Amino acid sequence: MPNDSKIIDQLYQIISANKKADPKISYTAKLFSEGRNKIVRKLGEESVETLIAALSETQIRLVSESADLLYHLLVLWADCDIKPTEVWDELERRQGISGIVEKNVRKNLYRKNSYDL
Repeated sequence: MPNDSKIIDQLYQIISANKKADPKISYTAKLFSEGRNKIVRKLGEESVETLIAALSETQIRLVSESADLLYHLLVLWADCDIKPTEVWDELERRQGISGIVEKNVRKNLYRKNSYDL
């Protein structure tokens, strides 16, 4: 089995490389060519399918849907020019901080920037 910590990074590289591929032969290129709204809709669909699998389907189905969900999330990251390392850094920053405390910090930060959670 490949190093688990690198699988997502490798998949992200493949997804990014397929941005300019032919949409007739690459599903990834087709998603990019259809724009962010399509990517977001697909991510939403995969989220719902993952939830349904968790509630009423087999563990194998949940694993499969989870892989689809991660793939579509990586497509969205690539479309937004967010690299997995940015997310890993954010997760590392949050280690050792209570989830409640961390969420309140973000809530206050976003309010200062005209965003509200």
